[in-house]
Amino acid sequence: MARLFRTAPGVRVVAAAVGLSLLAGCAPAGDRDEASQLLTVFAAASLTSAFTRIAEDYERQNPDVEVRLSFDGSSGLVDQIAGGAPADVFASADAASMDRALAEGLISGEPAVFAINTLTLITPPGNPAGITGLDRSLDGTRLVVCADGVPCGEAARALAAAAGVELRPVSEESKVTDVRGKVTSGEADAGIVYVTDALAAGDRVEQIAIPAARTDPNRYLIAEIDRPGRSGAESDAARRFLDAVTGDAGRTVLADHGFGPP
Repeated sequence: MARLFRTAPGVRVVAAAVGLSLLAGCAPAGDRDEASQLLTVFAAASLTSAFTRIAEDYERQNPDVEVRLSFDGSSGLVDQIAGGAPADVFASADAASMDRALAEGLISGEPAVFAINTLTLITPPGNPAGITGLDRSLDGTRLVVCADGVPCGEAARALAAAAGVELRPVSEESKVTDVRGKVTSGEADAGIVYVTDALAAGDRVEQIAIPAARTDPNRYLIAEIDRPGRSGAESDAARRFLDAVTGDAGRTVLADHGFGPP
C-alpha cells in the first residue's frame, strides 16, 4: 500500500507504507502514457526540493522520459541499490556512501561532485530552550540528529567531537528531513540539519550557525548506476540527467535551494 499526496502541479509523491523512501513521479499525468522511458533517480533526502525542480525541467526538455525520484538517507539508498532496487542514477550527500557504492560495483563511470552543503542547528521559533550553539547549552534539551552511518549524522558527530561536545540526542533519524520535521512539529528543542533544510523550513525554525561546519562541508556526488540489462537509450537518459544536475541550469537551481558550488 502507498499513500498519494499532491504537492505541486505535475508532481506526484508516494510515501511507502514501510517508510523506506519517497517516490516522486514528475511527469504530468497527460504525458506519462506517452513517455517511452522511465528514469529512476535515488537521491539524498536533503536534495528533495532541488531535485524535484531539476526533474521537472528535465522532463520538459525530454518529453519521452518520465523521471521518478526516490529520497532517503544516502546509506539507506546504497542498501536498496545493493539489494537490487531498480535505479539509474544515485546522488549521495557524502563521499563515503558513494565510495561504498563504487566498492560494491554498483556505479558506472566516475562520480562527479556537484554541490556542497554545511550543517547548522535549528530550533523552533523563539528558541524556547535557549540554545546558543554546538555547546553545553544542548545538555538536557530534546536534541534530534541523524543516525550513525547517515551523512548528516557522521558529520554532526565529527563536529561535536572536534568541539569537545558530547551529543545526547533523544532521537536519531534515518534522514535529515525527519530531523527537521521533529523540530518544526515541536517534538524537539533543536536539530542538526543542513543549511538547505533550514532554508526550506522558512520561518518555522530559527537557525544557529555552526562556524566550524563551514571549513569541512559535505560534498555531494552523482553517478550513473551500473544496472544490468540497461539499453543504450536508458543509459543516455541517465547521462542527460547527470548533465542537467551538473550544468549551469542545475547549479542555478541548487544555489536557489541553498547549496554551494563544488
